[in-house]
Amino acid sequence: MEGPVGASEDGTEPLADLKGRLRNLRARRRLSMITLSRRAGLGRTTVSQALNGTGVPSDATVAALAAALGADPEELLRLRDRAVPPPAPPEAPAADGSRGAEEQFEAWYRGYVAHRYGQLSVIGLDLARPERNCWPLDAAYLSLEFATLTHGLPPGGLAGGRVDGAAVSVERAEQALAGRPRALVRGLAGSGKTTLVQWLAVATARRELPLELAHLTDRLPFVLPLRTLVRRGELPAPHEYLAATGCPREGAQPPGWADRVLLDGRGLLLVDGLDEVPRAQRARTRQWLHDLLAAYPRAAYVVTTRPSAVPEGWLADGGFAELTVRPMGARDVAVFLTRWHDAAAADGASPQERAHLAALGESLKDTVRSQRELSRLTTTPLLCALVCALHRDRRGHLPHGRMELYDAALSMLLHRRDRERDIDAPEGLCLTEHQSVQILQRLAYWLIRNGQDELDQDTAVDLIDDALPAMPHVGRQTDARGVLAHLLARSGLLRRPTADTVDFVHRTFQDYLGAKAAIEARDLPLLVRNAHDDRWEDVLRMAVAHARPAERAGLLSRLVARGDRVAKHRVRLHLLATACLEYATELDPAVREKVRRRTEGLLPPRSRAEAWALAEAGPVILDLLPGPEGLEDDEAEAVVLTAGRIGGDAALTVMKRFRTSAVDGVRSALQESWQSFDITDYAEEVLSHVPGFRLLTIRSVEQLAALRTLASPQGIYLQGDFLWRDIAEAVVPQEIRSLYVVKNSELRDVEFLRSFPALVHVSLTHCSNLTNFSALAHTGITGFYLSGERTQCLEALRHLPKVGYLGLNVDLEPGDLRTLPTPADLRDLMLGRPACTGLGTLDGIDRWANLSTLNLCGAVEGMRLVASLHHLNRLMLQTSSGLEMLAQLPPAPQIRSLMLNGAEGVDDLARVRTALPSLTTLEIHCWDKYRQVDLTPLRDMPDLTVTLHDADEVVGAEHFPPGAITRYPRPRANL
Repeated sequence: MEGPVGASEDGTEPLADLKGRLRNLRARRRLSMITLSRRAGLGRTTVSQALNGTGVPSDATVAALAAALGADPEELLRLRDRAVPPPAPPEAPAADGSRGAEEQFEAWYRGYVAHRYGQLSVIGLDLARPERNCWPLDAAYLSLEFATLTHGLPPGGLAGGRVDGAAVSVERAEQALAGRPRALVRGLAGSGKTTLVQWLAVATARRELPLELAHLTDRLPFVLPLRTLVRRGELPAPHEYLAATGCPREGAQPPGWADRVLLDGRGLLLVDGLDEVPRAQRARTRQWLHDLLAAYPRAAYVVTTRPSAVPEGWLADGGFAELTVRPMGARDVAVFLTRWHDAAAADGASPQERAHLAALGESLKDTVRSQRELSRLTTTPLLCALVCALHRDRRGHLPHGRMELYDAALSMLLHRRDRERDIDAPEGLCLTEHQSVQILQRLAYWLIRNGQDELDQDTAVDLIDDALPAMPHVGRQTDARGVLAHLLARSGLLRRPTADTVDFVHRTFQDYLGAKAAIEARDLPLLVRNAHDDRWEDVLRMAVAHARPAERAGLLSRLVARGDRVAKHRVRLHLLATACLEYATELDPAVREKVRRRTEGLLPPRSRAEAWALAEAGPVILDLLPGPEGLEDDEAEAVVLTAGRIGGDAALTVMKRFRTSAVDGVRSALQESWQSFDITDYAEEVLSHVPGFRLLTIRSVEQLAALRTLASPQGIYLQGDFLWRDIAEAVVPQEIRSLYVVKNSELRDVEFLRSFPALVHVSLTHCSNLTNFSALAHTGITGFYLSGERTQCLEALRHLPKVGYLGLNVDLEPGDLRTLPTPADLRDLMLGRPACTGLGTLDGIDRWANLSTLNLCGAVEGMRLVASLHHLNRLMLQTSSGLEMLAQLPPAPQIRSLMLNGAEGVDDLARVRTALPSLTTLEIHCWDKYRQVDLTPLRDMPDLTVTLHDADEVVGAEHFPPGAITRYPRPRANL
């Protein structure tokens, strides 16, 4: 007996087999759904459907998932093909053949819609190769976020949270539209409204809608671009839809077909661009929509508009939910850039071209992240696509100096886009690009001068009114309010965040236009006076670009001079001047050298302290950080620390440059900075590329979740109330050798340690509820550190028969070290400040005859006993009383290594020579005001090497051979 059609060899249905294999692959790779969707370049809804839904995923989805999961795509695609159900047998035609003809036409129409609207393009973009202006919708579409108010949306859009006391819901497009048969979508120019319409049309036509949009299943989409329809005169009736939109087979539609589709509730009307209807005709358009609602109440409707074109609640009486497209976040931008380049390679590209485009995409993502003005610019799909297309067209280089990019974007937004779509003055006003720029400059410069993010509408009108006498052609067409209404509706640069205020959508355009106005007004002193304020930083850079050569030299000279005068802002002003050099296409060489000399002693940083100081200057430093090529190890580490201290997307590109470094300090700095970035992005783009971690710090549940996607480290540092079952799932227990647990109040016992068979070192710090240590006896732990209560200490030590290293930072009672229940062959002992204070003495230390390292963090008596430890090789005195304690020590020639770490006590190193005559390595850490070290008393110790940390002045170094003295940070030659 034959098995079911399409069944797998093992009897499993092909679709269930396919989805099961995808789920198993995800589990084996330990990928979260979010990580998988990002690696595959697919929406989370698409991935969820592919793994768990009831529909058959597309070829492109399966191929993308296979690549993300490292699986063979051919096998998965064969399963997918077998899962596609066979076509239904044709139904018997109606007696008059009408039903069969109608179904045949509908099948053709679905294919036509999918093909016609299956391409995306950027209108108004000037490319050397215009054929590159289109790419497949399937690969490039990105589901954006929508915001919804419980009582509707204000005209300007939302930032999220609450507005005027009303709750704001923020959801992806599919969730926001779920179950809503009527929606009015507001969005700024280029925010993705038309792309959403295209995606809805194609997904509906193909019957490939996500589960959230089940209410649109089996509907037929009609795309109605109002900019095209209004030119016909009367808006079309249903039987005219195909003719009005230029469908070549409109005459072949069965009589009354469109009417029946809408009447039966099988139609989806996608009405695009209310703002593109002339203002005088919008009331008529509203009536046209209401007539459709009355005639076809069961049809579904999605209408789009720019925010200011129609007032809030314009279609509320028709039952329309109002949604606003939100600006793209950094993660959406990264996904868009990846998908755009994937889409550009989708149609017939060679393997070499695909690899080239993938490299271009990664390069552009780093560029957008690292340049804040670009990240501010790329907040809409239109501007993202503009940047992608120009970057590709110029072979991986954006227009020189970035200013050409803003020129191209302004030209597209202010002029070319409407012209090339044949939109003719819908607001009743024609402005040239130059006129628009001049007016926008006034608004931008007012905002910058007054330190405001928005201006009230009356002020905006007054500023425009002041400009109109110089623009008689504009003044003859309308007044200042009409100009403002036009710019709000058509420029794509202005918006109304509230009913009475105006601001710029893109801060980078505000800075660009305001800087141009400042240069034209010759306001160089004003620019320099405000240069310390980070809100003026990009204005200064762009002013340097806009300026003529003499103005540019004067501006930079004034900036340097102010830095020389004002110590408080010196580092920031000098760094800003250096960052501005990139924008100075023509500059007096003497001025360029003057700027360069001010920062040569700051870059690159060489220590943590220098990194912190540079980070205080803010993101301006990121453009100036070098490396990794040409840097010494300490410099590379400090550069990473600087960028990590600043954090954010721009700093992420700096971290990525160092992710393959083999330098221990760099790897440590990379993991230390994790908290300063998006957890998932940083894990995927930085940490997953680092060649092995000895120790990885986890401070949040998000980091723990991301740890599942990384190679298991040798050690983990866990700070917080983590549950141990979650930790065991996030790592490979067999590979963990060191475990540090900090501030975990959930722990009652250490039974979990038995799950880590390779564990040799455990550190427990401030685990206040931990009382049962019996499980320690069943581990192979040889190193143990404890910070907490004395009772905890004694309980723990009784179960550590093999311990070789012991660190105690606990309040011990006064007494003898012999009372501690530890094995006699202890080799390494650390006593923290509370332990030293509590004990008061080293009496009994001779019980550990094999002790080789002693680390004391507080003052104690009994240093004379240390001399009897014949195997002691290294002594660490991390206390201000270190030299006084050495004075109590009889000569101990067995000690060859000494570390002094304290705020005092480096002024009489003769005690070191007396107590430790055979010393070969000395390490001194300077603190607070005690930063002068005199090495002269040690001049006759020929085998001694000295390492000094943070010493401001060193005396006596001339008595040592070259290479014997090492300083951190390394002194600079000019200091």
